[in-house]
Amino acid sequence: MEVKRNQLSAWLYLLPTIILMAIFTVYPLIRSFFMAFAENYNYMTDTWSSIGINNFRIILGEGSEFLQYLKTTCLIVIISVPISVVLSLLIAVGLNSIKKLTKLYQTIFFMPYVTNSIAIGMVFSVMFAGDKSIVNYVLELLGIGGQNWLGGVSTYGNHASYVSQMTVLLIYIVWHSLPFKILVLLSGLQGIDKQYYQAAQIDSASKFTVLTKITVPLLSPQIAFLTTTSFIGAFKEYSSVIGLFGAKEGATGGHYDMRTIVGYIYASLTDLNVGEACAGAVVLFVIIMVFTLLKNFISRKQIHY
Repeated sequence: MEVKRNQLSAWLYLLPTIILMAIFTVYPLIRSFFMAFAENYNYMTDTWSSIGINNFRIILGEGSEFLQYLKTTCLIVIISVPISVVLSLLIAVGLNSIKKLTKLYQTIFFMPYVTNSIAIGMVFSVMFAGDKSIVNYVLELLGIGGQNWLGGVSTYGNHASYVSQMTVLLIYIVWHSLPFKILVLLSGLQGIDKQYYQAAQIDSASKFTVLTKITVPLLSPQIAFLTTTSFIGAFKEYSSVIGLFGAKEGATGGHYDMRTIVGYIYASLTDLNVGEACAGAVVLFVIIMVFTLLKNFISRKQIHY
């Protein structure tokens, strides 16, 4: 009797959250799936002509903008996620070995996480934009030569290449994603039993051996979590593009359109192409689910609890 009463109390406490999730998460998700198949959907009158897959034919057809943005998004995911996870691991290991001013260094590395992403993107655009940008100035001092990174009129060429724009975008995304990963890995490192490292020191194991044979295996739960969430976050990347290239003309950087899948969804909603926007959202949902399930299947035997 007491158990049933406790269960009822628990459900009553959870009821407000369940109701809010049903209204603002579950219902919109189901509604989006439906509207993805509703052809000629009218947002104002909530009417449609028929149910079919025409919206998917439009966004996945040859030469569609969606496929271009899908390519950009996949490049961001494939390149930024491994680099950010590896860098955050190395930085976390380095910070964990520092005894003095540890909290100060942790605060410095965590600052980008609490800073507005649009503001950071604007700072990066200033650093890379123009002939007299900070980055070009440093490159000229090193004798490497400057580059038209973000487009616009420049003595280095009237158009920035897709590679140069993608390079700036990836640098920004990786830099902005490091703080949270470092914090998670630091907490994991501080929970590792010091006896493992003492035994490795007795055996005269190298730092590389300690990192690969002790630290990484014991941090595998945190690494798996960060990898999964990073994949999801990278597929939903949007604010970084707006911060660097601006919202005008769909965040174009000079000659190339650098929008991602989420940017396409927002642009379609702005143009009241609700069916195409929902179809793009469904495709994004399926891609994220497939990547997440595949990643969990591969790493299942490599995680040590």
